[in-house]
Amino acid sequence: MNKKELVAEIAERTGTTKKLAAEVLDSFVAVVGEKLAKGEEVKLVGFGTFEVAERKPRKGVNPRTKEAIQIPGGKVPKFRAGKELKEKVK
Repeated sequence: MNKKELVAEIAERTGTTKKLAAEVLDSFVAVVGEKLAKGEEVKLVGFGTFEVAERKPRKGVNPRTKEAIQIPGGKVPKFRAGKELKEKVK
């Protein structure tokens, strides 16, 4: 499912327009992104938790030259599914 299909499904289930559903989805994504950028986590009970994980620097190999390289660490967004979501997927 892509964003367009998700917006259409949300609009149909809520009885709103696709435009309003798209605005709500865009706002949700923006808020989650802003909170993660501040180092906060976003918990949605039953759905899951969005959080920031710290990645350590590691060694890698350049596939073209086969030369060893150092891959820098950093922060990456992470999602952990909640109990209810995991049960729905089973």
